[in-house]
Amino acid sequence: MNAQEYVKKHYENYDEDGRLLSKHGMVEYITTMKYIEKYLKPGMRVLEIGAATGRYSHALARKGYSVDAVELVEHNIEIFRRNTKKGENVTITQGNAVDLSEFKNDTYDITLLLGPMYHLFNQEDKLKALSEAIRVTKKGGIIFAAYCMGDASVLSYGFIRGEIYNIIEKCMLDTETFATFSNPWDIFELYRKEDIDKLRNQFSVMQLHFIASDGYTNHMRETVDNMDDRMYELYLKYHLATCERQDLIGYSHHTLDIFRKE
Repeated sequence: MNAQEYVKKHYENYDEDGRLLSKHGMVEYITTMKYIEKYLKPGMRVLEIGAATGRYSHALARKGYSVDAVELVEHNIEIFRRNTKKGENVTITQGNAVDLSEFKNDTYDITLLLGPMYHLFNQEDKLKALSEAIRVTKKGGIIFAAYCMGDASVLSYGFIRGEIYNIIEKCMLDTETFATFSNPWDIFELYRKEDIDKLRNQFSVMQLHFIASDGYTNHMRETVDNMDDRMYELYLKYHLATCERQDLIGYSHHTLDIFRKE
């Protein structure tokens, strides 16, 4: 199978909506929405590339924004359409993040690339996805690109869940530097901050924020899910107060690189 087929197979059997609705999953959603809303203004047009089942697209459309969405996986598109409510100004198109030729240059005020960078495994595709997202964004518009982080996976999956020797045996880890290596059948590409910086620096953009979307949450997901409402609200307050602290970001499972098109 090629990379796209592995991704399709994964998401056909994965409850994306359920992940974002759990208490630990909501941390990522709440954080991402907070930063999107920071830059939204009435009348703006939004494009979401790799929209999955539409959690963000629908939320923004219900706030009155015009949203176009692109999604690779047919299963996700079916759920996206079922979740669409009457009156939402939202469209969904099947497509690939590395080829947005159906979309014109300089069209969108906000462009969300919240999933595709998880599933691209060579430098050419990564740069093409970023290039396409930037191309369709207006000058001065804001791009949000999400990434999965390697060190968080080494800690949680490798050491906490006890899979570290299996990871080493499969040659997915450099045991001197602890850099990670992924292939399409691993589904997720893993990054360090310097990898993300190198990608962004290829383009004429200005970084605005680099944030830990979920911080330490996924390392303590059972604890977070079992919090009462009072403690959960306090935890969210702590997370949002610290999610831009660069000394803490590397342990986050998900990060969000936010930059402006120059």
